Amino acid sequence: MIPAGLLVSIEQQLELFTGYKSNISSTQSQGGGSINHAVRLEYAGTDFFLKWNSSYKFPGMFEAEILGLNLLRKTGSIQIPKVIGQGDDTRHCYLLMEYIPQGHPDTRFWKRFGYQLASLHQNTAAFFGLDHDNYIGSLPQQNNESSNWHEFFIQFRIQPQLSMAVDKAYLHKNDIQSFHKLFTKLPHLIPAEAPCLLHGDLWSGNFLCSYKALPVLIDPAVYYGHREMDIAMTRLFGGFHPDFYYAYHEAFPLENDWEKRIDLCNLYPLLVHVNLFGGGYVQQLRSVLQAFVG
Repeated sequence: MIPAGLLVSIEQQLELFTGYKSNISSTQSQGGGSINHAVRLEYAGTDFFLKWNSSYKFPGMFEAEILGLNLLRKTGSIQIPKVIGQGDDTRHCYLLMEYIPQGHPDTRFWKRFGYQLASLHQNTAAFFGLDHDNYIGSLPQQNNESSNWHEFFIQFRIQPQLSMAVDKAYLHKNDIQSFHKLFTKLPHLIPAEAPCLLHGDLWSGNFLCSYKALPVLIDPAVYYGHREMDIAMTRLFGGFHPDFYYAYHEAFPLENDWEKRIDLCNLYPLLVHVNLFGGGYVQQLRSVLQAFVG
C-alpha cells in the first residue's frame, strides 16, 4: 500500500527515531480525508502514523504542516502529535508522526478542550497572518502579514477564494457585488481584537480524543487571526459539546454577540467548501451573505 519509492526513506526515519534497525511489519488503513492516503504502521513493536499524497499536486504541504504543528506544540496549551520525519520521491511526499491511540471523552473532556483552546488563543503576535503560506484542506492559504484584521480577512481570506469560485463559475457578478457591500460593513460587524494563534481549520474531523481522554489537535491551517474564526468553525458542522463553549468563555470571555457573528466568520470556510465541492455550499454561502448585506 505504501508507495515503494518511499519505503527506504520511511524506514530510515524510523531507525533514527527508535534506534532499532528493522522493517515495517504491518500496515492498517486509516482515514486520510479526501487529500491523503493514511496508514497506521508497526515498526519494531511500535505503532506510527503515516500519510502521503502527490508531491506535484500539493507542493510544500507537509513542510507547512510541520511548521504549524510545531508552532502549536511550542505553546504547551494542548496535545499535538510529534513529527518524526518527512520526505518525498519524484511522485509522492509523506509525513511520519507518532500514532495516538484514541479513546472516549470522559465527563471533563469538553471543558478541558475549551480551557486548552482558550490557552492556545492567548498566544499572540504583532500582526495578523504568518511568516509563511500554508494550506487549508487542499487549497493554498495566503498568510501575508497585516496590522488590520478586516483588511487581512478581505485580502487574504475572502478575495482569493472568491476569485477562485468565480473562475470555476460557482459564483457570479451578483455575488461579487454582495461581497463588496459586506466589505464596507466589516469594521462595524467584527470587533477589534489582538491577533491570536489559531488552529485555522477547527472542525470535528481535526481533533482526536486520546486514550487518556485528552484533546489532540491535528491537520492545522495555522495563522494569527481573530479568535472567533476558530470558534465559528467549530459550529459549521457541529460536533462540539456545550461544555466546550462554557469553559472557553469562562477562561477567555468572548465579545458580546459573538454568536451573531458565527455565520459571518464562516464565510471563509464556506468559500473553501464551494471551491472544493460546489453543490449545496453555494446556496448556503449566498444565504449567509444575504443575511448580512440585505
